[in-house]
Amino acid sequence: MAKSKETFNKKDKEQRRRKNKQDKEQKKEERKANSKKGKSLDEMLAYVDENGNISDTPPDPRNKKIFKAEDMQIKVPEGNQRDYTRTGTVHFFDEEKGFGFILDDNTKERIFVHSTNVEEPLKAADKVIFEVEAGNRGPSAVNVKKAASIK
Repeated sequence: MAKSKETFNKKDKEQRRRKNKQDKEQKKEERKANSKKGKSLDEMLAYVDENGNISDTPPDPRNKKIFKAEDMQIKVPEGNQRDYTRTGTVHFFDEEKGFGFILDDNTKERIFVHSTNVEEPLKAADKVIFEVEAGNRGPSAVNVKKAASIK
């Protein structure tokens, strides 16, 4: 009498399961052999050199620079300080609506101005001095004064 196909399939499946188990055990042994566990602290450390590059060699202690806290100065460098007051010409101003635009003399940019930030009544073509702040929709002029009134 002949054996059924199920028996052959069962044997085939069992062989594949054994082979997969062996492969899994083999991979496990390889991972253990190549594991980084057990390394010393010195082998795991990384150093940053003076150029900001990461290396595995420690820096030369002879090149070490010692800074005193009182020698450190935290401030904006002299060349980067800017005068935030600007000059410009009133391009358009509507007194009824309470807003207008100033044309900046340096950047030729149109800057929004609201009547609450104006110290004197403005009209078109007035020369003004103002400061710029970030508004809801872009730059906005504040502390607006007529240039003729500044002494």
